[in-house]
Amino acid sequence: MSRVLVIDDEPAIGWSLREILTDLGHEVQLAASAEAGRETCGTFRPDCILLDVRLPGEDGLSAIPRLRERAGPVPIVVMTAFGDLDTAVRAVDAGAFEYLIKPFDLAKVSAVVGRAIQEQSETAAEEPPSTSPSVTLIGSSPAMQQVFKEIALVAASEIPVLLTGETGTGKDLAARLIHQHGPRAAEPFVTTNLGGLATGVLESELFGHVRGGFTGATSDRKGLFEAADGGTIFLDEVGEASPEVQIRLLRVLENREVVPVGATEPVPLNVRVIAASNRDLSKAVTAGSFRDDLYHRLAGFPIHLPTLAERRDDIPALVEHFALAAGGGRQVPIDESFREACLARSWPGNVRQLRRAVEYALVVSRGGLLRGDHLPAAAVSAAERTKTALSLEEAVGRWVAATSASLTETSDGQLHRQLTEQVERVLFRDVLEATDGNRTAAARLLGLDRATLRTRLKTLGLE
Repeated sequence: MSRVLVIDDEPAIGWSLREILTDLGHEVQLAASAEAGRETCGTFRPDCILLDVRLPGEDGLSAIPRLRERAGPVPIVVMTAFGDLDTAVRAVDAGAFEYLIKPFDLAKVSAVVGRAIQEQSETAAEEPPSTSPSVTLIGSSPAMQQVFKEIALVAASEIPVLLTGETGTGKDLAARLIHQHGPRAAEPFVTTNLGGLATGVLESELFGHVRGGFTGATSDRKGLFEAADGGTIFLDEVGEASPEVQIRLLRVLENREVVPVGATEPVPLNVRVIAASNRDLSKAVTAGSFRDDLYHRLAGFPIHLPTLAERRDDIPALVEHFALAAGGGRQVPIDESFREACLARSWPGNVRQLRRAVEYALVVSRGGLLRGDHLPAAAVSAAERTKTALSLEEAVGRWVAATSASLTETSDGQLHRQLTEQVERVLFRDVLEATDGNRTAAARLLGLDRATLRTRLKTLGLE
């Protein structure tokens, strides 16, 4: 269980965040001011802080340094209803992990919190005990052996790499391994998510800015490309980049130099670029949403990470690996029923979802024998799904029979709407749970575009 501190003076927002984060298994504390938040940190050590900007008393951005004094180097997610550039730049300069605009999508908040806690855990574990398993990709299946071969081939070169694959397949880990096994291993490895910030803020984060470059730029600031100079920059979710950012990325790759926002002189760069996307960028090029020239610059050496469904033979080894890691290097006893249950289940969230399920089971088992019934209920087995599919017609028939008394009073289309909304509410809720709130992955599984999914969620009250 991870601890989350929410600092917001709006009771409705605090309540909503506490409800959704508690449902995800986090322990949540609320504070209505920055001062109260610092006081709470004395008895409640958070793994992540959600911080509003406009608070009674000290404002949120000014409070970040003193919050860190009490809570340590904890990731802080800034929330604001006033998304101006000055506020965004101040948040980034203060070291905020993420910057969210109100009203925000609760599913996105849960995903951001999960990512913040995960990255914090990885940072804290940079020097694990010698008994801990090494951080690497696991798998002996033909699909993973092909990935290993491709990583080994490309690591020693300088060619740009494009990693593709569904959410949770391990693209970020593959990028780190390419860097670690290449000639730049001793140099910086810098990562950023291009879908996480607004265009103006993202440009400042990637390329830096000079003092006076825009309102609120009170000092020079190096961008992530400069920070990665000599090493590697990992551009995650590059398919989400806006047209403006795509143009600037293309210029950086072509000219091997970057021009900070507000500057006139370019800064030369020596950096390797690894990009990743859970979208099919070739289709995005055809659709006109991604530049063809940038795609070919990034896809110098494409590597596709397979889904867990495409490498089911690796599940037992992954279970052993995650149990060992979650147990701090201690061998965890695993019952055969646990392995069988893992093999029987579908994992739409791929390896990441399997890892979280093993960690959940370890908590439920209190460090003892892992059994099949220790897996979280949200992961529905293939057998259960087949059984449900076979009985769907029967269930609909029972529902119609139960409402038949009112059929004569029902206006045209109302019965169909009622049934559709009930089915969609369950379907969308469970798919979002299975994909850890990732709407892109959920929309792909449902066969919908993100805009349609967002509209339906709002209509169904699942926003």
